Amino acid sequence: MKFNPEQYKIKDQRMEPFIDPDEIWDYINNTKSTKERVREVIAKSLSKKRLSLEDTAVLINATDPELIEEIKQGAKDLKTKIYGNRIVLFAPLYVGNKCTNNCKYCGFRTTNKDAVRKTLSNNELISEVEALEDNGQKRLILVYGEHRDYSPEYIAENVKTVYGVKKGNGEIRRVNINAAPLDIEGFKTVKDAGIGTYQVFQETYHPEEYKKYHLGGKKKDFNYRLTSLDRAQEAGLDDVGIGALFGLYDWRYEVLGMVRHTNHFEACYNVGPHTLSFPRIKDASSIDVNPDYLVSDEEFVRLIAILRLAVPYTGMILTARESADVRREVMEFGVSQIDGGTKLELGAYHQSQNEEQNLNKEQFAISDDRSLAEIIDELIENEYLPSFCTACYRLGRTGEHFMEFSVPGFIKRFCTPNAILTLAEYLQDYANEETAKKAWRVIDKEIKAMDNEKVVSQLKERIEKIKNGERDLYF
Repeated sequence: MKFNPEQYKIKDQRMEPFIDPDEIWDYINNTKSTKERVREVIAKSLSKKRLSLEDTAVLINATDPELIEEIKQGAKDLKTKIYGNRIVLFAPLYVGNKCTNNCKYCGFRTTNKDAVRKTLSNNELISEVEALEDNGQKRLILVYGEHRDYSPEYIAENVKTVYGVKKGNGEIRRVNINAAPLDIEGFKTVKDAGIGTYQVFQETYHPEEYKKYHLGGKKKDFNYRLTSLDRAQEAGLDDVGIGALFGLYDWRYEVLGMVRHTNHFEACYNVGPHTLSFPRIKDASSIDVNPDYLVSDEEFVRLIAILRLAVPYTGMILTARESADVRREVMEFGVSQIDGGTKLELGAYHQSQNEEQNLNKEQFAISDDRSLAEIIDELIENEYLPSFCTACYRLGRTGEHFMEFSVPGFIKRFCTPNAILTLAEYLQDYANEETAKKAWRVIDKEIKAMDNEKVVSQLKERIEKIKNGERDLYF
């Protein structure tokens, strides 16, 4: 069907809708994908240039198995160039599941009578944070249902509480937010609390399909949600995360929707999103989705590789929705952040195993239920560099300033040393003896590969300080 261009404005204007479904489908349906063109696009990405919609459509339309493998290899090479072998770790912390929306795919939907509605008390929130700190976590994302009780002021108070919890050497150094879209003043309020990234996922970038899935509540408004992070930018909160829920509509369209969203940020604010997320529909309590759009493992790996090439400088997040096997595979092709030791039930982190059976149901099911320690041990075994780094945010390397470093690939100069320092802290405070032995070997190998003698010297000095009890050292 044809969409009214007056309704779906396609020009990039601040706080104005920018998605034109006809434009996106035109690229998918009419872009040719020859071997020569695919290789040109991969080469463009490897030169660390963001791809256009047409470039991305070339990769999407490449169905030859040989070309798909070349795309995946290109994504693997690009990730190594920009991010090295580091994997940033975090934990989600669900604060409240009250919600006024009725989204057909979500366990929090208002019509799900099986959901037990709960909001953590301040003491419960502190207990959750202490439990996470006991495991070595340094980065959290606070997750909320979309409800008037979870106001900007309420979220800001939660953030201040979390930052104030210190247990032993444990502390949370970065609090990200996944919550309802806010107005400009609301975004200013949470920014002033010292948050990191504010995530708002569009779920699906197709306006008509969006209507089918969102049956009630403020989330019904496609355009209000689409422009939500424009309001964050206007509020001075330039560290934002976008995403689509794959399985609601054609994955090819959603990939181009995310790239179009990235284009919009760059056109209007001279900065791209800090992170991309691509959760995939999994089992949840009382969901109702069209099975025709579910994404296979093969398609999932492919779309992640394409997104990595399309937006070279942006962090890519993969959650414990996915199995350990899938996560192992896609980390090679683009993912730079994962969660570990994840529990989605409210209050679950500080509860004993015997008590967990009484917790309320989660928003969706998780597939990778390994502990943080188990995930770190496996990452080290595979010579990844686990990182809890928060330095860029705390030194003001966000938004446009972050782009100055990350687009040319210079961010690697900071990320590897800082990852090593945060891993050294973890080894001193939380790791078992066997994990520590393996990890120090990985650290030694990383240091030997560095070619900046000054940085190496400073890094070794700071490692010794960490061994002697100092904490929170970074470049």
